[in-house]
Amino acid sequence: MSKKNIAIFGSTGSIGIQALEVIEAHPDKFSVEVLTAGVNADLLIEQALKFRPNAVVIADESKYESIKEVLFDKGIKVFAGAKAMVEVASWSSIDMMLAAIMGFAGLAPTLAAIEQGTPIALANKETLVVAGDIVMGTARKRNVPVIPVDSEHSAIFQCLMGESSAKVEKMILTASGGPFLGKKTNFLINVKKDHALQHPNWRMGPKITIDSATLMNKGLEMIEARWLFNIDPDKIEVVIHPQSIIHSLVQFVDGSMKAQMGLPDMKLPIQFALGYPTRLENDFPRFSFRNYSNLTFEQPDTKTFRNLGIAIEAMLKGGNAACVMNAANEEVVHAFLKNRIGFLQMTDVIEEIMGKVPFIEKPTLHDYYESDLAAREHANNMINAIII
Repeated sequence: MSKKNIAIFGSTGSIGIQALEVIEAHPDKFSVEVLTAGVNADLLIEQALKFRPNAVVIADESKYESIKEVLFDKGIKVFAGAKAMVEVASWSSIDMMLAAIMGFAGLAPTLAAIEQGTPIALANKETLVVAGDIVMGTARKRNVPVIPVDSEHSAIFQCLMGESSAKVEKMILTASGGPFLGKKTNFLINVKKDHALQHPNWRMGPKITIDSATLMNKGLEMIEARWLFNIDPDKIEVVIHPQSIIHSLVQFVDGSMKAQMGLPDMKLPIQFALGYPTRLENDFPRFSFRNYSNLTFEQPDTKTFRNLGIAIEAMLKGGNAACVMNAANEEVVHAFLKNRIGFLQMTDVIEEIMGKVPFIEKPTLHDYYESDLAAREHANNMINAIII
């Protein structure tokens, strides 16, 4: 493979940090063209000094001068603000964008890169949850590859290689079950953020870790899969697999199944996406059956973990339903991490918001932005009224 200029949108988050580790291990395969961050100016500066990108972008405009002071005389361009994120995403010098900005904020830069014709390594599931019809429709129109980075979707992508999508009977996303697998409501009512952030298998950022604890993450992944693979929602299922060794499965019309397996390490799907279509060598730890005498599976408990059921309903309903759900979820998770709302109250707020924002069957991109804003306003009003 020829050397790729990579733009990492969200370089200071968990995925971005691990992506830079992959790039550092393959200096002959990758170079860093752009790094972007939300608010973590110190780490962005540290990364820029090490990897010497053409440019960096900080979303928080108040951090612009401090970053420019350090990087300007190093020949690294410095930009700030949401508008700059979108403009830099459109650069033709980028060979691949790793879309790893957390949440709704990743939508506009990812769309801009697709419009430019830049291949996407997609780690921001919310982009497809919010506006998957528009994003994937634009990618197909522009003939732009969208390679998934989520371990589950990377697994399905790999299982589909050499297969006809028309022969898929079912896609099965695996879920670890998070830190509260088997727990019931009387336990969850007292859960605090420190406990919820202790994921048993994966090293992730706080937002996605909380989503994993509530099973919302798996609901978001179902919606992502629906758009990413252009599959009917009723062909997507979830199974709890606590060991996180089988990352997902595909069942075909003849009843046969393919599964992709490996140790839970996000650097593997990151490397696969960045290197695609070439499989690159690495020295990551290898899975051995000697260390896993049992791989177990069970059905998710949607009565206790109601977020998964809410997400499935939003996926089946379509329109702007998933956009509204995602916005409400982002706000309640932020509030939970600030100790402003209880663990189970997150679901209560999301459920109520789903009925407050008007449903739009065939939303435009503008409709998605308006729905997102309305859901956040309703959610914050409810959060402010909650006393815990």
